[in-house]
Amino acid sequence: MRKLDLDAMDFDELWLLHEQLTQILSEKISAEKLKLEKRLAQINRAEPIGETKGPSAEKQTDRPPRRRYPKVLPKYRNPVAPEETWSGRGKQPRWLVAALQSGRRLEEFRISDPDQPPRDETDHGQS
Repeated sequence: MRKLDLDAMDFDELWLLHEQLTQILSEKISAEKLKLEKRLAQINRAEPIGETKGPSAEKQTDRPPRRRYPKVLPKYRNPVAPEETWSGRGKQPRWLVAALQSGRRLEEFRISDPDQPPRDETDHGQS
């Protein structure tokens, strides 16, 4: 490639050079974009999106997909903060662990009907 003396060129020559460079660059960018889109399409065909989430994805290929579990209604309610509930599954919440350690029993927190609002503990169902 010959070396150009850009400072010695007049405005029209520089503008023509600019247009040629712009045309060549746009063609090369389009070609590179097409090449990358083809590679991306190949990758997407080989591995469906969402299945590759790290090294554990290789282990899951021989297993059936995990089944969805139904929503579990709460069985226990915090009397201090009634919006805090626990379904009885998984790790016990902190409020329940603290109450059990202080000598209370699990049955004291049981919700009789999950759709019912919490009853006042001083009432005990008497009128």
